[in-house]
Amino acid sequence: MEFQVSARKYRPTSFNEVLGQAHVVQTLINTIDRKRVAHAYVFSGMRGVGKTTVARILAKSLNCEQGPTSRPCGTCPSCVEITRGNSVDVIEIDGASNTGVDDVRELRENVKFAPFHGTYRVYIIDEVHMLSNSAFNALLKTLEEPPSHSVFIFATTEVHKIPATILSRCQHFTFRRISRFEIIKQLRHVATQTGVTVEDRSLSALARASEGSMRDALSLLDQAVSFGGEHIQHEDLEVLIGSVPDELVRLMIEAILGHQASQTMSLVGQLIDQGFDVRVYCREILERFRNLLVACVVSSRPQVQSLLELGDEEVDLAIAQARQLSEPYLQALFAIFSRTEDGLRGSSHPRFLIEAAVVRAALLDPVTVTSIGIEQKASAPPQSAPQTKASPPVASAPAPARPAKIQAPTEKPVATPNQPRPKPSGGATNMFPSPTPPGEGKPVAPKIASAKGEPSRPSPQTVAQPSSAPPVTLNWEQVVERVIDDHPNIGSFLEKGSVVTMTADQVVLGYTKRDSIARWRTDKPENRILIGQICEEYTGRPMKIQVIEFQDGQDHPPSIGELRAKKKLEHDQDLIENVKAHPLVKQALELFGGQVVSAQRIPQKEEAS
Repeated sequence: MEFQVSARKYRPTSFNEVLGQAHVVQTLINTIDRKRVAHAYVFSGMRGVGKTTVARILAKSLNCEQGPTSRPCGTCPSCVEITRGNSVDVIEIDGASNTGVDDVRELRENVKFAPFHGTYRVYIIDEVHMLSNSAFNALLKTLEEPPSHSVFIFATTEVHKIPATILSRCQHFTFRRISRFEIIKQLRHVATQTGVTVEDRSLSALARASEGSMRDALSLLDQAVSFGGEHIQHEDLEVLIGSVPDELVRLMIEAILGHQASQTMSLVGQLIDQGFDVRVYCREILERFRNLLVACVVSSRPQVQSLLELGDEEVDLAIAQARQLSEPYLQALFAIFSRTEDGLRGSSHPRFLIEAAVVRAALLDPVTVTSIGIEQKASAPPQSAPQTKASPPVASAPAPARPAKIQAPTEKPVATPNQPRPKPSGGATNMFPSPTPPGEGKPVAPKIASAKGEPSRPSPQTVAQPSSAPPVTLNWEQVVERVIDDHPNIGSFLEKGSVVTMTADQVVLGYTKRDSIARWRTDKPENRILIGQICEEYTGRPMKIQVIEFQDGQDHPPSIGELRAKKKLEHDQDLIENVKAHPLVKQALELFGGQVVSAQRIPQKEEAS
């Protein structure tokens, strides 16, 4: 007997056998039962989801000897001929090879004739978007006033290419992607019928590779049977479909979660040596972290399984791993590989990008990410905590030679009637201590405006922080100047960042998306360690540097670069005003006209002794 591929052998022959298109099937069944059959339909959707199959079942339902009926018998001559594809009343036309206006004119002439055996003459035009504009125009009149015995069914994967004048004369049905659960169920049924042994994870891999197309999934199953015989090994299947071995992905996830940076580099090298695609590998890792994020956020196991569309064993493993992780940490890991996947598309060095991504993910601190994520998520003002006795302050660092007189930005938190007014949080507002006035031993603390614009009580010298942490004094401008002097290649990027929070042992820096390069350079492990060492010289205690990225529209403190630019602009304006007030300049402007655009102070040379 001649071999028949599974996609044809197990093609649905009735509406009840169609998978994943319940919204289309139910509408067509009601249409036939209530005798409200339209003269033209458009079936659109991706490849292999059942558009032509449903069109044939609809034609069979209309021309069955017991019908029109929504449950065709499948045994009458009309049903048998339609199933075989040689019915004279059901004409299937390939729109890709019959694109001309002459083909449509011939169809218009034949549509006038009554059906030979059945009730309707059904015209199924596949890939109808391939017709030319003149062919569509020739079809308009027929669709406007068709014969009562004709039904047109147009199938297409690119509905946007069909003219609106055609779509407005048809009933449009959109076919959805078939879920992985339904594809796995059908693959298991076909494997059982053919006597093939296949693991559940192999079925999941086939369903994932098919991307929602049942025909593609069945074709891959036939290909796997031809390659591995009646016992399909998962390793052979991975080689066949070109996916990255599951073992490499699993080991990478474990190395990242175990903070083993060297192991991640070894796995990338192993991946390259075996000839696998780096982009596919990054996509697999991204999907794994997405699955862990879903398992971490969703508490109900049935809901997790429905969202992940995986087998029981894989769902249990994802839930077990997610219980030990936090949502902000998984969000940060997902963001790393999401940006890496975008960069891999146009990169000429994909290996370098994936190596940097896995190392950065392995060095990510879950505790720090969790605390920062919670702070950023907080939308309501914090509740006032009971005041505790503050610990003794740490000895302050020596004041800089040129103290910066910079107006710290004020924060205006929203105060609700039922909540106490929130106290200003530590950050950019307190990062610059005021210079010590002459004759006093203690610096003057800056005043921070309250929600009503009135000055509040002077804040202490140290940076605002939780009462449980000891206070610390750190002049961030002095740190940036030190880095610029000693390491200009790092300082140029550091001054573009803003101080988000500053505690006794950590400084969190934020960068906007337009300064992504500066953020990336500052966030390099060796640069963060260097900056932390310089901070430690001023504070006398170890300091950790954390780098984050501001979201679009998020308020953030100004950076040192912005403050310097503002101060320089004010200085230049003052200098211009002083120049304008000079008698010689006034006289020159009166004689020649014009205006002073810029001014520069020239240093005076020392006279030789």
